[in-house]
Amino acid sequence: MKWFAVALLAITLLLQLGLWVSDNGVREIYRLEAAVADQALQNATMRQRNQLLAAEVADLKKGTAALEERARSELGMIAARESFFQVVPGRAPPAYATAQNGTTSR
Repeated sequence: MKWFAVALLAITLLLQLGLWVSDNGVREIYRLEAAVADQALQNATMRQRNQLLAAEVADLKKGTAALEERARSELGMIAARESFFQVVPGRAPPAYATAQNGTTSR
C-alpha cells in the first residue's frame, strides 16, 4: 500500500509539472487570453472606423454637401457661385522702411 501511495504521488507530480511547464499548459492559456484581448481591442477600433465610413457613404449617397466638401478639400474645386481668394503671407518690412516712417518697434 505504501508503494501505491508513492506511485500515485509521483504520477500526480508529473501531471502537474506537465500542466504548468508544457507548451499546451497554463502559459499557453495566458498567452491566448492576451491575444484575445488584443484582438478585441483591434476589433473595437475597426468597428468604430467602419461606422464612420458607413456614415460617410450614406451622406455621400443622400446629399451633395459632403460631395461638394470633398471636392473642395481634396480636388481644390470651387462652385460657380463662389469666389476664390488666396491669402499670401506677407514679409516683414525692411528695417530702413520703419525708420523712414518714424515708427520703431522698441
